[in-house]
Amino acid sequence: MSFDADAKMQLVFALRSKGVTDRTVLTAMEKIDRGLFIQGYFADRAYEDMPLPISCGQTISQPSVVGLMTQALQLGPRDKVLEVGTGSGYQAAILSQLARRVYTVDRHKPLVREAQEVFEALNLTNVTAFTSDGSQGLPDQAPFDRIIVTAAAEDPPPLLLAQLKIGGIMVVPVGQSDTVQSLIRVLRTETGYDYEELRSVRFVPLLGGVARD
Repeated sequence: MSFDADAKMQLVFALRSKGVTDRTVLTAMEKIDRGLFIQGYFADRAYEDMPLPISCGQTISQPSVVGLMTQALQLGPRDKVLEVGTGSGYQAAILSQLARRVYTVDRHKPLVREAQEVFEALNLTNVTAFTSDGSQGLPDQAPFDRIIVTAAAEDPPPLLLAQLKIGGIMVVPVGQSDTVQSLIRVLRTETGYDYEELRSVRFVPLLGGVARD
């Protein structure tokens, strides 16, 4: 399916109506064709504001949630970003339009391979994808200006918090179950961490280890 003008307009309208108002975020989401990240049965629903199944029992988040999480990061063009949970690669592709460097990790090797193929097709040279245990972050590349977690933890993971620069922001869904989760923005300060609850969300759980796909 082509990223036609009507589909683009409808998606942007949905994003605005859900609170995605940052012009740079909207522009990035207009540039990145969500249809490239969805294969098979659900491909014809790529431009609807809804989560959809992808490989390895995972999901691609609904665009409005992607937009709100990206907006909450308050990205700058010189920022180095860590994404935990590559999934389809859609979120990382949008981050690539707004940040200097994006590192994205996922525990599912097939997802990382598929995402890398789309990154290459789009010539997104500032995105690097790894298969690894995202709950451990990427200590070799730390610290990060921004960290985004696209799977829910019971609490903001301490190992990831430690990899955040002072003045840096992490956006992470937090919750005890898959039905009650809150999107949290964490600001690292000189003396600790400030937490802000943004909205209710629903994500797959953050799991440790690398999957045997």
